[in-house]
Amino acid sequence: MRLWFAIAVVLLATSVRAAPATPVVTVARIDGIIGPATARYVIRSLDQAVREHAQLLVIEMDTPGGLMKSMDDIAKALLNSSVPSVVYVYPSGARAASAGVFIAYAATLAAMAPTTHLGAAHPVGMGSGAMDKTEITKVTNDAVAEIRGFAIRHGRNAAWAEQAVRRSVSVTDEQALRLHVINLIARDPRDLLLKIDGMRVSTAAGWRTLKTRSAAMISVDMDLAERLLLLLSDPNLGFILMTLGIYGLIFELSNPGSVFPGVIGGLALILALVSFAAIEVNVAGLLLILFALVLFIADIKVPSHGVLTAGGIASFVLGSLLLTQNQAPFLRISLTLIFTVAVMTAAFFMFAVGAGIRAQARKVQVGREALVGAAGIARTDLAPAGMVFVQGELWKAESVEGAIAAGQPVRVDRMEGLHLEVRKAEDRKKEGSR
Repeated sequence: MRLWFAIAVVLLATSVRAAPATPVVTVARIDGIIGPATARYVIRSLDQAVREHAQLLVIEMDTPGGLMKSMDDIAKALLNSSVPSVVYVYPSGARAASAGVFIAYAATLAAMAPTTHLGAAHPVGMGSGAMDKTEITKVTNDAVAEIRGFAIRHGRNAAWAEQAVRRSVSVTDEQALRLHVINLIARDPRDLLLKIDGMRVSTAAGWRTLKTRSAAMISVDMDLAERLLLLLSDPNLGFILMTLGIYGLIFELSNPGSVFPGVIGGLALILALVSFAAIEVNVAGLLLILFALVLFIADIKVPSHGVLTAGGIASFVLGSLLLTQNQAPFLRISLTLIFTVAVMTAAFFMFAVGAGIRAQARKVQVGREALVGAAGIARTDLAPAGMVFVQGELWKAESVEGAIAAGQPVRVDRMEGLHLEVRKAEDRKKEGSR
């Protein structure tokens, strides 16, 4: 009997420790594009809510949408969690568009703050190539089936969800509540917790009654890895990193042994590839940009008077335009950025190639060849041989046009061994004016 009593006491103590005295609500924040970093962050927040025996995971949302793969990962985690979730479109002026609509429907509850909107969930930018009408229809129908499943699971308006996918319709907070797209409107997170207190909701672990009135709200912030991945999810940053990588490799190959440009360029290219992998870029566009890099490097090694550079610029611009063409507008590289970088690259190579051509055409400034055309002074009479002073040295010289008196200016016509052939400087000028 004592043994059973001791076991009961231990079990009771364990249950008391497992369930906190004060109810806990975990809060995550989606602000911006939904990508791999967002999916990792939300899933980690959900896991923390499970560990802390939270009453609820609140996802405050303001997003234009994002990648379907990341959206699917979040939706699956919400649907299979033992902790209920609520997507709360907040603050006022926020929106939940595209992928945000799917996540809102996948959550146990959906709420909106006043003056917010939700909708426009038509799939955009699937895959790296252009899709024909049949493929678009298949993808759209698949998305409709998915969001209707979410709606039926949580008892919300499935017909409107289908229209949001097929026709990209949107609704305000008041319309969403009237159409039963969401469960409630709340002024702020605390008002949300007051209004959902006592609701009975279904989770993967069964039915639960929410106790949120006096719950402590624990915010979960992104960790360093998630912040870095979120930063790299910006296609414009990926494009800038790729450009820096190209410049770094070009400088390294044109100045072997400098090391620093090569290291920075290689690191930038690796980060750019991470960024492009996160946003699922068009492979053809990436190959065109790599081909442009090959042409730029070839122009350094094989002078082509700008032909290879022109081809590289054309390939670079075309590849940049194709890189994110199949993505939603907020996931595309800025046209202004593309053409600015292209112009800067063209200007750089035009300067570099022009400098090389000018260097080849420039008269030799050092060595014996530099004496041809140099001006000097006759130190002795040249009749026809004598001594001249040219470039700080005395040289044996011979006049090719009659005698030249000492002190007369001369100019070098030719050099034979250590002997110069000269003529009067003024004669040279007269010849040049004929």
